[in-house]
Amino acid sequence: MDLNQLWQLTLGEMEIQLSRASFATWLKNSQLVDKRDGIFYIALPNNFAKEWIENKYQKNLLGIIRNFDSSARKLEFLVTNQEPKVLSKKDLEIDFNKLDSQAGLDFAKVDPDTNLNPRYTLDSFIVGSSNELAHAAALAIVQDVGIKYNPFFIYGGVGLGKTHLIQAIGNEIKVRHKGKMRPKYVSSEKFTSDVVWAIRNKRMEDIKKKYRDVDVLIIDDIQFIGGKEKTEEEFFHTFNALYENNKQIIISSDRPPQSIPTLEERLRSRFEGGLTTDINYPEYEMRIAIIKNRLQAANRQLSDEVIDTVANLIKRNIRELEGVLNKILFYQDKKGVEVDRKIAQEIIEKSTQNFFGRISDDQILKAVAAFYNIETPDLITRSRKKEMVEPRQVAMYLLRDILRMSYPYIGEKLGRDHTTVIHSFEKINQEINKNSPFNQKIIMIKESLHNKS
Repeated sequence: MDLNQLWQLTLGEMEIQLSRASFATWLKNSQLVDKRDGIFYIALPNNFAKEWIENKYQKNLLGIIRNFDSSARKLEFLVTNQEPKVLSKKDLEIDFNKLDSQAGLDFAKVDPDTNLNPRYTLDSFIVGSSNELAHAAALAIVQDVGIKYNPFFIYGGVGLGKTHLIQAIGNEIKVRHKGKMRPKYVSSEKFTSDVVWAIRNKRMEDIKKKYRDVDVLIIDDIQFIGGKEKTEEEFFHTFNALYENNKQIIISSDRPPQSIPTLEERLRSRFEGGLTTDINYPEYEMRIAIIKNRLQAANRQLSDEVIDTVANLIKRNIRELEGVLNKILFYQDKKGVEVDRKIAQEIIEKSTQNFFGRISDDQILKAVAAFYNIETPDLITRSRKKEMVEPRQVAMYLLRDILRMSYPYIGEKLGRDHTTVIHSFEKINQEINKNSPFNQKIIMIKESLHNKS
């Protein structure tokens, strides 16, 4: 049995043990390149993959190889790619301005034909339990474009990787099909502005051709077309034209279809006809992986205690995580000193202490009411209808969680006894921890507050 056959058998066993997403992320580009004196040498594309596989999968791999070759006693992992260049301080300053999270865009690199950013790939997308299902669906879609999971609707808060993933699907399809399939990425704002332009200039046929003469339509932040009648109508007809011809439709939003109050029912029904999945907060291990991956890409290093500090204190989203990481690296370059845990904590505190700006209690009530599509005074009524109880309890929770208001003050604000407020806070807190879709609602309300602060 040669090395390639042995490795393919080993990968086959590992594929059974791992999720599809994890297998594709960590072992897809690996090779067994040599064996000497019982040591088997495995080549990996970068140091990040090397470290991850050494820590997570080394015992599994060695056990499987031993089943096929009893002489195996140890694994050695090698990095086969060229070392990345050392960036100058000037390069780093540019990176700090340009570097975004998995949900950002660097418009200077966008392909004008597809509107896709080539740096968004499935290989560079970090997979964890918070986005594993969405990533697995993406892998299935690139295998059977327009057949599996069509439409594909992905939702989640700001900075969690939606844009990265949906653009990565487009880029992967483009590469796999050698340009024979035509993906097109567009934000909902751009789609709306195109419709407005076409109406004003009596050029609707141009818009129809632009968006219907594609094989994959990827539209970002679909929630913003809600309530715009002409845009919704045109997108509805575009959706139908593509779907009927087995063209792939990929949609992202900050909330699931049923939680977009201004969306036409016929569109909501279309969106729910395929696969709907969410991307949630990245767990601790995933945050560590993201930090180390970004450091690897920039050929930089930070101590394990600093990496642990960042991962422990920044939990909101990937964009915020990378923003803090950039500031730490910039501080290290500017001061010429190695950042330790204490300095990292100070940088994080300064970066996050004004995250919500000067949010008032009234702004929180308005944000909750707007999310649930009710009026602010409805939060103070004595009604015990379900559609009023949940928003009221969420408002109490956020007043306590964000502004640290006392229970009696919140009770007085909403016309309730302070014991009711305590009960509401504890109930919402428990629900967040066990109910991912509900947690997503809280995230979205907080994001709306952050955007206004």
